[in-house]
Amino acid sequence: MKVLVLGNGGREHALVWKLRQSSRVSKLYCAPGNGGIAENAECLAVDLKNLDSIMALGRQVRPDLTLVGPELPLTLGVVDEFTRCGWPAFGPTKAAAQLEWSKSFAKEFLQRHRIPTAPYAICDSVEEVRAALAHFHAPVVVKADGLAAGKGVVIAASKEEVASVAAEMFSGKMVGEAGARVVLEECLTGDELSFLVLSDGERVVPLVAAQDHKRIGDGDTGSNTGGMGAYSTADIVDDKMRDWLVSHIATPVVAGMKAEGTEYKGVLYCGLMMTARGPMVLEFNCRFGDPETQPILMRLESDLVDGLEASIEGRLSEGDFKWSRDASVCVVMASGGYPGTFEVGKKIAGLEEADGTEGVKVFHAGTTKRDGSFYTAGGRVLGVSARAAELETAIERAYAACEKIRFDGAHYRKDIAARALKK
Repeated sequence: MKVLVLGNGGREHALVWKLRQSSRVSKLYCAPGNGGIAENAECLAVDLKNLDSIMALGRQVRPDLTLVGPELPLTLGVVDEFTRCGWPAFGPTKAAAQLEWSKSFAKEFLQRHRIPTAPYAICDSVEEVRAALAHFHAPVVVKADGLAAGKGVVIAASKEEVASVAAEMFSGKMVGEAGARVVLEECLTGDELSFLVLSDGERVVPLVAAQDHKRIGDGDTGSNTGGMGAYSTADIVDDKMRDWLVSHIATPVVAGMKAEGTEYKGVLYCGLMMTARGPMVLEFNCRFGDPETQPILMRLESDLVDGLEASIEGRLSEGDFKWSRDASVCVVMASGGYPGTFEVGKKIAGLEEADGTEGVKVFHAGTTKRDGSFYTAGGRVLGVSARAAELETAIERAYAACEKIRFDGAHYRKDIAARALKK
């Protein structure tokens, strides 16, 4: 079968890598892809911000299966249009993806269906923000309502800062149109958890859990990023908690969407805070997370194609996935200056040596290849991932591989999964 993956990041490289292992895949495309992905799939040009461009690609490839990586094509309705053309596509419709592209919709949906989440207020002006602040204690989380590429969330230490951040969002200077409306939330404390499930519109099957590291600096300091690393182990959540998350969060979301006339198929990424009051929903993503996908797929031992097709065709079951009990870790190597201003075009050395480390796979997130060499082409450049029977060994392998890779300005956190070791 011909399989098309849309996207160009580390998540898409991991998906392509896993799809390449399927005996059912005869031809694998990725659009637009990146330097590393080109080693595993034929990369095709496309503008993921333009639905006409994506549809033209569909007519060119006529894929038997399409997997949508990033959020933007989902918000454009690519699954709706590919399905209409008879090209099976994995992912939610544009209407269902509103759980991600509108935080205000998601919060109101959670409230309607009594799914645990933080108290909140939706505001359309600075005046509304100031009025709403009477119901909050600092710190307060300020979120842009729309898609902001991971840069639309600020934890404000004081009410004055809340008003200032909201004003900057409303002005369009911080995150553009995504900040035309803001959501204020109580600042929750606890451990964050990335809990991903697949849905076929009715049934829900959990994937293994992972924990992301959003902050740029060790010890969870500094600015928020798209993710500086993640890890997955068999004991992040026990069976009892996994079942609770399925029955009290994931299943009610899918059932609630269906009850409101919008069937949800695809991946549902539940970003949770494990608080003293119990798990609470921070956010939803309507696609595989990045970098969580890398360690999750490192542990997948069954054919990914089978699970994706079961979701599309409405016949999903627990038996579609088999998982290793090994631990896995992904360490993101970033460009100097990220998540702020950074330069690209830096030559990368040591990739082959790093990839040769036992249990390691280097996923490319922001690279390009020319004249036989790889160069940086983004803020997050590589996701150096490793798997081992013990978490400590997986961490050691990932960092040993990181030390073999060199490019000007390279930096990465040195404490990915360290909290798990302490526990």
